[in-house]
Amino acid sequence: MPNQNSSKPKLSKGILEMKFMQRTKAKVDEEIEVAEGRAMYSSELTSGMLNGNSNFIIEPSFVSCENLIDGRLSFRGMNPEIEKEMELEKSEKEATAKRPEQETEVSTNDMAEFYAAASQTMQKKFQKHRKVNNNKRPNSDNIIHKKNKKFKKPQTDNGEENLTK
Repeated sequence: MPNQNSSKPKLSKGILEMKFMQRTKAKVDEEIEVAEGRAMYSSELTSGMLNGNSNFIIEPSFVSCENLIDGRLSFRGMNPEIEKEMELEKSEKEATAKRPEQETEVSTNDMAEFYAAASQTMQKKFQKHRKVNNNKRPNSDNIIHKKNKKFKKPQTDNGEENLTK
């Protein structure tokens, strides 16, 4: 057992075996393992390794990964199938790089006109809804017309009301 720091109190084995102390027991066991590992490899570990923050570099974006090679790799004939595929991919990339740029089917002006027309259409669509919502609001004219509306009996050809009993 490694020598633990004397300022830190050591919990007894019986307390650590209790159900509510399982997390603390895991922490204590981990600390013991780390201390044993440091003691075992103290001659190989440098102070830079012990005090270093991290060996990882954290990048906020994927820009650095854009031009990386995808998939499996093989070198010096270790996997000839993969090497053939790598050569095919390389030749395809070179062919696409040499190919002249294709002409666009739709010109920039045509696209601008299309989007202008589309935006006007959308504006008209939402203006209809605004007009409908405005008409639903009660005002004095609408209330007067609603009071005067009554059912009218159908009239005959000569203009008189048809009274049937």
